[in-house]
Amino acid sequence: MITRFYSYLGSNRIKNYFWENSYLSLMVLKEFNTEQENKEIVKAYQQLLRSIRRAVTKEDKALIKSAFKLALEAHKNMRRKSGEPYIFHPLAVAQICAEEIGLGVTSVICALLHDTVEDTEITLELVQLKFGEKVARIIDGLTKISGVFDQPDRSIQAENFKKMLLTLSDDVRVILIKLADRLHNMRTLDSMSPKSQLKIASETAYVYAPLAHRLGLYALKSELEDLSTKYLQTENYTFVKNKLSETKIQRNKYIRTFIDPIEEQMENEGFNFEIKGRPKSIHSILNKMKSQNVQFEEVYDLFAIRIIIDSEFEREKSDCWRVYSIVTDNYTPNPDRLRDWVSTPKANGYESLHTTVMGPKGRWVEVQIRTKRMDEIAEKGFAAHWKYKEKAAAGQDSSLEGWIGRVREILENPDATALEFLDDFKLALYADEIFVFTPKGDLKKMPANATVLDFAFDIHSDIGLQCIGAKLNNKLVPINHKLNNGDQVEILTSSKQKPGEEWSNFVITAKAKSKIREYFKQIRLKASSMGKEILERKFKNAKISFTSDALNSLIKFYKLKSVSDLYYQLAQETIDRTKMDIESILANEHNKISDQNQPVKPKPAIPNVPNDVVVLSENEAAMEYGFAKCCNPIPGDEIFGFITIGEGVKIHRTSCSNAVALMSNYGYRIIKAKWAGGAAVSQKGFLSSIRVSGIDSVGIVSIITDIISKQLNINMKSISISSNEGTFEGNIFLEVHDTQQLENIINAIKEASNLISVQRVDLN
Repeated sequence: MITRFYSYLGSNRIKNYFWENSYLSLMVLKEFNTEQENKEIVKAYQQLLRSIRRAVTKEDKALIKSAFKLALEAHKNMRRKSGEPYIFHPLAVAQICAEEIGLGVTSVICALLHDTVEDTEITLELVQLKFGEKVARIIDGLTKISGVFDQPDRSIQAENFKKMLLTLSDDVRVILIKLADRLHNMRTLDSMSPKSQLKIASETAYVYAPLAHRLGLYALKSELEDLSTKYLQTENYTFVKNKLSETKIQRNKYIRTFIDPIEEQMENEGFNFEIKGRPKSIHSILNKMKSQNVQFEEVYDLFAIRIIIDSEFEREKSDCWRVYSIVTDNYTPNPDRLRDWVSTPKANGYESLHTTVMGPKGRWVEVQIRTKRMDEIAEKGFAAHWKYKEKAAAGQDSSLEGWIGRVREILENPDATALEFLDDFKLALYADEIFVFTPKGDLKKMPANATVLDFAFDIHSDIGLQCIGAKLNNKLVPINHKLNNGDQVEILTSSKQKPGEEWSNFVITAKAKSKIREYFKQIRLKASSMGKEILERKFKNAKISFTSDALNSLIKFYKLKSVSDLYYQLAQETIDRTKMDIESILANEHNKISDQNQPVKPKPAIPNVPNDVVVLSENEAAMEYGFAKCCNPIPGDEIFGFITIGEGVKIHRTSCSNAVALMSNYGYRIIKAKWAGGAAVSQKGFLSSIRVSGIDSVGIVSIITDIISKQLNINMKSISISSNEGTFEGNIFLEVHDTQQLENIINAIKEASNLISVQRVDLN
């Protein structure tokens, strides 16, 4: 139709009519766009079919085609924030599932339909009718909760995540498809508002990247972390990205020099292999710069070498160690950096041999040695396990099943709120592991820094609650003793033992924390019930009605958070019931309310709150704000606002240690904020802190203070420096105007002496 129409545009009369008739113009343009979009949609669908690596039957293709048509029809009038047709999103998610995770037909169908039940008129019953119960169950797990209201102790994001994980015990594909969905959303996050970018990126960093890590999806995990960093720490991300781009040629040349002798020797040994050199992720490099307090140029392992060998399953372990021998014949290894995950795979099934060796020009290089099977499991995680299930050692699958079992136990706690659950689940994600033994010699995997009490709860909840200590390698140790690799542990119990409040301070596993919290919650419920009876009798004796208004007055009088706190404190005798005069308390609170209803003079503005320094989003522009003490932002920092309960808006740095948790758990209380700029900011002093350390020498403190006070004319609020065995370390609190001024101070101190290192630190 488009071609025919344009063939008539030869005459000026038709041309003029076309351009004058705007409606016709729009209709033709729309049809042209639709035709182009349809071609792109068909192209994406064909690409999806090609990306399914498993064998696909005619019946499978028919089911996929049916799912695609249903999704296309359901989303036909929907567009994404970027303006493209919505169908491109489910197609992209299905593509990630098939190509990057290695999932099969069922997962592709679920990915194509994952938003239909939530966002369109399609029902779960229709999906079940057309595609079966398994597909319907997976899609139900992917469908968000509706009707959950934002409350101080509840988060929609956390509730959604909890519901999604409830299906984990039945089908892990729910999680894998959700990760694919989140990855595509992160890849297309540029079209979202800054507030949405912060919220989604924080959720991703807080839960989804660690979840990908735990499921062994290292490629996805790295990309999710990098994309989160792109929006949470934009300047730092751009800096490292540019630096990696600048050094790419030199890096590739160095990798070539490094691997040449290894390749030659492996060819002589008859190995069929592939060697890859890859840079560390931007997120990983930034973490190293921060944790080690070094510049980009000082991060010694900017890249890793991966050696992948084609080896029979029975010879994998011995072949990996043969390659290790070749690498260490050419380069000297660091004995403290050997990681053997071939003999004892990680809980997520990850297998690889890692070593760090001294390469040419005195540079440390990380080398990873693995087989093709191990590499596919490392890249595709849980999905690849089932492909190799018959060959793989039973211990690998059972270890991952063990982790899923621990997640089930967390989910089965009926009293836990969504946020408590999320905190517990977070503990089960990024934990390093140690290996300990039972008295019978059975191997148990525990998180690093786990204690005797963690081990007791891991065996059984009742054993944990009655634990009094342990025999560790035949020596008696207390319940808070930390376990080490290779320990043999025999738990000692007593029926008279009762958990103490302090137990939560020295357990680190989610199961132990959850069970201890549940125990005290039950104790508290019993005490609250007793306290309620006491209070009802007090009201009855005073001949006063036992109403919610009266209870609220008592809560205000005793400055408590809830009525359950009031009951509990009465039962525990924290509130002296003998001195409780209910009539006087209620009269006093009534008078306060009457006074509050009287007109009052407006309070003078608080001089310490700089109302002209930060600009909040339009809807919250009139709210008072203050700066969070956990990170103390200064002009130039990337910031956001968090609406607190009773304290207005708190301004945080996006790189604040609390930022990710706040934005992921309480996204609905996050608001956009930016520095006003101009004279208002430049005249205001902001408190910041730097940490200085280095080799102690005569006059070193004088050098530092002269630079700050005399050369740069900066006001020092306090200084604290201590010396120990030839080194010094200390903190200096400064009043600065912005990040540029702080950067000038740091650079000036570094340039003054190569014996001093300096970095910005949070005030607390």
